[in-house]
Amino acid sequence: MNNPLNLMGLFAPLTTPFAASGEVDYAAYAQNIARFNRTKLAGYVINGSTSESVLLRWSEVYRQWEVALEHAAHEKELVAGTGAESTAETIVHTNHAASLGYKAALVRTPSFYKPAMTEDALVEHYLRVADAAKIPILVYSVPIFTHVTVESPVVARTSKHPNIIGIKDSSGNVAALAASIAAAPKEFKTFVGSASALYEALEVGATGAILALANAFPDVCADIYESARSGNQSKAHSLAQTLAAPAKMLGPQYGIAGLKYAMEHYGYVGGPTRLPLLPLTEAARREIDAMLANLGAQAVHQT
Repeated sequence: MNNPLNLMGLFAPLTTPFAASGEVDYAAYAQNIARFNRTKLAGYVINGSTSESVLLRWSEVYRQWEVALEHAAHEKELVAGTGAESTAETIVHTNHAASLGYKAALVRTPSFYKPAMTEDALVEHYLRVADAAKIPILVYSVPIFTHVTVESPVVARTSKHPNIIGIKDSSGNVAALAASIAAAPKEFKTFVGSASALYEALEVGATGAILALANAFPDVCADIYESARSGNQSKAHSLAQTLAAPAKMLGPQYGIAGLKYAMEHYGYVGGPTRLPLLPLTEAARREIDAMLANLGAQAVHQT
């Protein structure tokens, strides 16, 4: 990894390949990383929602962190997903990632006790983690899974901490993301986590993106970012429109199982999901096949 930390651009939260036995296939994981190393991705998030993080044992997560460090190209930045339900456990995982050599951590919101996850509770959680963490952290708001949303007042209060350097906002709410950007210092990093909102989020000032869809379309996602940053809005918008169908079908419609199936289409190791996530039906596979076949040449061309 580069030094110093350079968190900008398009990141993929890597999926977890499972063997037929149901265990993590670390060789396949390394194989995917080797292919991603040849793409335009700025880096990878290891143990994000797309990795089926809540279905993994922490021993498996720790091994993934190690494999990623061993196989990622030196120019790719790595971020460790370290969030747990308790503040104390989150600190333990964050500092283990730091001990391995990670330079930043992505910390999802606690969510099991959702009614108690008030603004004050979230702020206290993140400030305590940031105080104890040996590496900088990014707040992670993913309400589609947690049903807990990080609003701009939380961003305003946490972004003042020198060890809280950014947020990944997967709400898909561009207006709320813009409010968070306005509430934070200029140097605060704001990453969009929703492929369907990528173009609009970049238009309102997002620093970059961490997109599940980048597992199947790494270069196209990166091209949208690069085009928007260079001022070629027409190209960015056109590419974003190209990915509208896969963003829906491989996101909210068929989820991680659909995304992994699409990865297989492009030569990556996707593999099965881990229960209780169910495999795709044959009808779903046919629908995804038809969608992929209809994509334009730019979207189909992958490294």
